[in-house]
Amino acid sequence: MGSCAGSQRRLSDSEGEVSTPESRPILLDRQGAHWKNVIGFWLLGLCNNFSYVVMLSAAHDILSHKRTSGNESHVDPDPVPTPRNNSSRFDCNSVSTAAVLLADILPTLVVKLLAPLGLHLLPYSPRVLVSGVCAAGSFILVAFSLSVGMSLCGVVFASISSGLGEVTFLSLTAFYPRAVISWWSSGTGAAGLLGALSYLGLTQVGLSPQHTLLSMLAIPALLLASYFFLLTSPELQDPGGEEEAERAARQPLMGSEAPEQRPKPDSSTNLSFQEKWTVFKGLLWYIIPLVLVYFAEYFINQGLFELLFFRNTSLSHAQQYRWYQMLYQAGVFASRSSLHCCRIRFTWVLALLQFFNLAFLLVDVWLSFLPNIYLVFVIILYEGLLGGAAYVNTFHNIALETSDKHREFAMAATCISDTLGISLSGLLALPLHNFLCRLS
Repeated sequence: MGSCAGSQRRLSDSEGEVSTPESRPILLDRQGAHWKNVIGFWLLGLCNNFSYVVMLSAAHDILSHKRTSGNESHVDPDPVPTPRNNSSRFDCNSVSTAAVLLADILPTLVVKLLAPLGLHLLPYSPRVLVSGVCAAGSFILVAFSLSVGMSLCGVVFASISSGLGEVTFLSLTAFYPRAVISWWSSGTGAAGLLGALSYLGLTQVGLSPQHTLLSMLAIPALLLASYFFLLTSPELQDPGGEEEAERAARQPLMGSEAPEQRPKPDSSTNLSFQEKWTVFKGLLWYIIPLVLVYFAEYFINQGLFELLFFRNTSLSHAQQYRWYQMLYQAGVFASRSSLHCCRIRFTWVLALLQFFNLAFLLVDVWLSFLPNIYLVFVIILYEGLLGGAAYVNTFHNIALETSDKHREFAMAATCISDTLGISLSGLLALPLHNFLCRLS
């Protein structure tokens, strides 16, 4: 990833010129703006996905909801496993954790479906404010919840925050160098790892879920600070460098087009419905594999994790579920941060490998042939690697293969891919959970 200052220096060297003292402050300003923006987008990715991940990590606890004296939500960090369905060979909640997944994803799906139709008419700042307020509201509602239904309302707020934030910030990348996409993706991966790890760690040491969730209210505040105080004006940015050379060598997604002036952040590019439809059809090559990848991995995460229960280990059922979530998010973080090491254009290969993981773990749930939990740990880590690689490479490829005029719409439209796959997996995981939990 070359900085703007580095790009200017290569140009000066090739022309045999020496930078004047007057030009150095400008180069330093551009370099400083570059690092502010890439760090800003990393933090935005971290904060935007944090509440979403925490709600999924807390899914088992939300559905095992109980109240203790003092009206405080409590989950024993090291409980004795007690089956909730004694007639089943699985230790099942009465409701699948896929119910939390659906509450955590369906509002996001609605937001992303509506976003390409008119969300761009609303300025970015109000969208970011709403996203931050919804994230804070989700932590407060779940922390002080008196019932499972109230907890699921809090999960819905987390979903609205995550969905609105993702479509907003990915659209915003159209006004910055394409390098910020990899930093945003890395931040979303870090949210998964840090969100799952923080919930696991704080509950493991004995902190109640209520106090754990309240301690995370700093995250929405950090999101607002990153957007309003860290990001700089896009006018100082220069998208040149190695990424431009790679883009020039790629076949444009929408056919051969002349280079265009980068849009300014206050400009509104009005695309006709026909133009949007043409762009969307060109995006299907990347949208379909990403839908399939997320369908398979979240079918595993929210349909099978709870059923992959090993009794020959010191970990309780709740602890096993939290470890599954943490290892999955660790894999996602590693692969979403790997764009500079490994780039994949044919993302459909990742979809095939993810479906193989789904088939393998589904057979294990049915036959219980894996001897210990550590083999499942490895598979789940690998599952996360595939999912993260599909996400970051999809958006990187689209950034390279769309024109500046179409990029903001293309990013917003492609956001629906992961959400659609997750929603479909949640709908199918619910009946599967009920069927398997009835098995004696």
